[in-house]
Amino acid sequence: MSRTTTAADRLCRRTAGAGANRWVVLVVLCVSLLLVAVDATVLHVAVPAVTEDLRPGAIELLWIVDTYPLVCASLLILFGTLGDRVGRRRILLLGYGLFGVASAVAAFSPNPQMLIFARALLGVGGAMIMPATLSILRQVFPDRRERALAIGVWSAVAAVGAAVGPLLGGFLLEHFWWGSVFLVNIPLMLVSLPVGRLLLPESTGERDGPWDVVGALMAAVGLFGVVLGVKRLGGGGPVLSVLTMAPLAVGAVLLVVFARRQRRRTHPLVDLRMFARPAFSTAVGCIVLAMLALVGLELIAAQYLQLVLGLSPLQTGLRLLPLTFAAMAAGLLGARILRRFGPRWMVCAGFCLTAAAVVVLTAMGGRDDAGLLLFGFVLLGFGLETTLFGAYESMLSEAPAARAGGAA
Repeated sequence: MSRTTTAADRLCRRTAGAGANRWVVLVVLCVSLLLVAVDATVLHVAVPAVTEDLRPGAIELLWIVDTYPLVCASLLILFGTLGDRVGRRRILLLGYGLFGVASAVAAFSPNPQMLIFARALLGVGGAMIMPATLSILRQVFPDRRERALAIGVWSAVAAVGAAVGPLLGGFLLEHFWWGSVFLVNIPLMLVSLPVGRLLLPESTGERDGPWDVVGALMAAVGLFGVVLGVKRLGGGGPVLSVLTMAPLAVGAVLLVVFARRQRRRTHPLVDLRMFARPAFSTAVGCIVLAMLALVGLELIAAQYLQLVLGLSPLQTGLRLLPLTFAAMAAGLLGARILRRFGPRWMVCAGFCLTAAAVVVLTAMGGRDDAGLLLFGFVLLGFGLETTLFGAYESMLSEAPAARAGGAA
């Protein structure tokens, strides 16, 4: 009896704390997400400095840039569903610690191999942090109207983080060495750990049945193989090369086996029935396309501004600022636009604006046209963020609360 009362009291305090401080919780979650998003692009402008200092080979340089997103993408399902089982806040705090340690290792890496290893650790930490922020947000904001505003802020921060990365990297490279782009994470993580432990509510999903460890590893390896194969194809590697086709084939087979395994299990790791809902599956597809466009175009733009127009890293980051401000504006206006037009029209309009932005940016040649670049980046930031806002809100609203980690 006393145990039941204690557990009930603890649950009530936790729920009350989450309700009373939900906007503070949102700030903590957004700061966490910002660091993960910034690290995805902060190295873009630092690649020339890393090359000059560590002298990596062509393959090593590719791995230095690609290891972080590869590992992070591969482990999202594993840590998202593990958070549902053992506690989302617990996974988030462990991610903070690992992210800080990996940042220190990356900053002082004496050779390319150590930097690749540190970037892989950063990817693990990022995979622990990112889905936890979205699933905690789903729990803290049960009301759909409030959740729409919270998702607007969250998705704006995700886009802003990716856009701020080159600016932050450029500023640090103007004054310090390339390792400073990683070192800046450490004080923020040292603050986030105690603040997160104090303010963030703990929550879990369904705990029926054992956690599918084999399925989680299968999904991680499968995703890693598919993403690696696609990146090699995109990098101009031979289509029929063993190094390209083997990861693609193994990854695809593992993902197919994973999907069949989840359908047979009484308590699946990922409830694939969510994808039977058209709104959910369409939203996930739109998020994938929008993030491909955002990160890909930012990487191309950072290289174009430096290598073609001859701008410095700091000037490159400043030129990307309009994209950041446009994304922020779209995120903050997203809740109002959503209430007026709904997620379907938001996503459609966002993709149309993104397509128009790409057409505008293709008019850039070897001559610096600041006005055209400004207009293109404003359209791009507003269009992509509008798409992401509508898709995130639709996806989270369609997912059951108990499966928030898997959905995230």
